[in-house]
Amino acid sequence: MKLSEPCPCGFDKTYQNCCYPYHNGESLASSPEALMRSRYSAFVGRLAGYLEATWHSSYRPAFLDLSDSPNWLKLQVISSSVDQNKGQVHFRAFYRDGDDIAFMEEKSDFIFEDGKWYYLTGQTS
Repeated sequence: MKLSEPCPCGFDKTYQNCCYPYHNGESLASSPEALMRSRYSAFVGRLAGYLEATWHSSYRPAFLDLSDSPNWLKLQVISSSVDQNKGQVHFRAFYRDGDDIAFMEEKSDFIFEDGKWYYLTGQTS
């Protein structure tokens, strides 16, 4: 991802002024939605280290292989909620599947712990 390009997360900002500060450790996501958007951008950029660092240790896989990750096209946030130290984000992530466009839909759970938001797990449909 180029710093001057639009951020993949869908906000009307450049990558440099949106998710890049999360990815390079300058900033922490302030909400579950901000973390989810930054994680989507990390999937687009195949930034396994960031994804692992923001995945709660109780659910984090031992190894994250992004080599078969699809060509992500667009993120659509359907809803986002926070209740004290827990949050949930419902989203669709669109990707290219051959000549077709498909999407995965997920309700992701997050937890605020030790001053940071972490991804826990998600239910896909």
